Amino acid sequence: MSLRARLTVTEEATPQTQEGHMVAVYRTKLLQEIDLAEMSALATAERRARLERVLGHIISREGPVLSTKERAGIIRRVVDEALGLGILEPLLEDPTVTEIMVNGPDKIYVERGGRVEQVAARFSSAEQLLQTIERIVSTVNRRVDESNPMVDARLPSGERVNVIIPPLSLSGPTLTIRRFPRAYTLHELIGLGTLDEHMLMLLASLVRAKCNIIVSGGTGSGKTTLLNALSGLIPDGERIITVEDAAELQLQQDHVIRLETRPPNVEGEGRITIRDLVRNSLRMRPDRIIVGEVRGGETLDMLQAMSTGHDGSLATVHANSAEDAVLRLQTLASMSEVKIPFEALRDQINSAVDVLVQLNRHVDGTRRIIEIAMLSSRGRDTFRLTSATRFRAEPLGADRIVRGWYEHHPLPRELAERLYLAGEHIPAAYGVGSSELELDIREAK
Repeated sequence: MSLRARLTVTEEATPQTQEGHMVAVYRTKLLQEIDLAEMSALATAERRARLERVLGHIISREGPVLSTKERAGIIRRVVDEALGLGILEPLLEDPTVTEIMVNGPDKIYVERGGRVEQVAARFSSAEQLLQTIERIVSTVNRRVDESNPMVDARLPSGERVNVIIPPLSLSGPTLTIRRFPRAYTLHELIGLGTLDEHMLMLLASLVRAKCNIIVSGGTGSGKTTLLNALSGLIPDGERIITVEDAAELQLQQDHVIRLETRPPNVEGEGRITIRDLVRNSLRMRPDRIIVGEVRGGETLDMLQAMSTGHDGSLATVHANSAEDAVLRLQTLASMSEVKIPFEALRDQINSAVDVLVQLNRHVDGTRRIIEIAMLSSRGRDTFRLTSATRFRAEPLGADRIVRGWYEHHPLPRELAERLYLAGEHIPAAYGVGSSELELDIREAK
């Protein structure tokens, strides 16, 4: 959308409040003062600074007399609506906000620290909210209207956006923005209570030893955050290809190829799916493949990649437990157009997946690894999981804070030998000594 279109006030969207009316008036005056061609040539930060300066002169020249706080508020709202997303801009700039939920023009909720709360900000009308939505979807060459009432998009800064409007939404235009997650290291996640030192050392050894790892959990449990942290343990020099629906991973290695799906255009053509990208990534000579989330037929391609030479690959899946994650992988893989018996899919999973890391979001908003399990079944065996770590929660107290402790168990012998042969350290909490493993390996020879 052009700068002129953003600054022009339509009659239907005229705000009813006094402050909203002032915003509309000054937006029109600002349009009359600026050179649009000159503004278009400036970077966003420079454009914002120039608009704020010009608008400040207009307010000083024409009044009314405003307090410093009122003046700053008017300037901010006018410029935000011209260049950004209006009243949502302060929420997007708040680092504590992880999700923004707009349930119609007068109800805006945010998630902070895992808890949802309503904020005082609101749109002046459904029309103003629709204008903001149209501004978002237009940046990704999409449209939203009655014939296309649902849209997924991504802001230039990385936030994931979902839009649904009437007639599907009876609450009016609805907008959900999931913030781009900050890249945490595993050490930082220890400080947040997501895991402990023993688990960090184990996960680091598993990643470096090229074990195939599935991170599972519910919505908002921190799967992408953990996946990003685990990817930071991949040694430099390996060729990594990431495949995501909406690019969120922030890998620090040099040799990284990032692939992102593409929705269909306004004619319904040109869609590129995760499955298309996973298949293409196999032709790109990857050392490791990281899939942001498997949710359909691409699961089969991912499993085949894991079991045919692309060891050390990582992926996430929606599931409520490690056991559910294995069964869900089997179900998702069956959604491929290739008709494979369930038994054969079980064999594929047994040969492909080494480790499952289960995350949970607790009632107090904390996100925690509740289990690290090894898939110890092989071949045509029935799925068999061996838990290496499990979180034991204490009964909830009056403060509703989740407390508990981790139980660590010895690793399955096969996995312990694999780590030992890869030269990786096995934490003492997992109960296998290097000398004992070395003796067993020599005796096996």
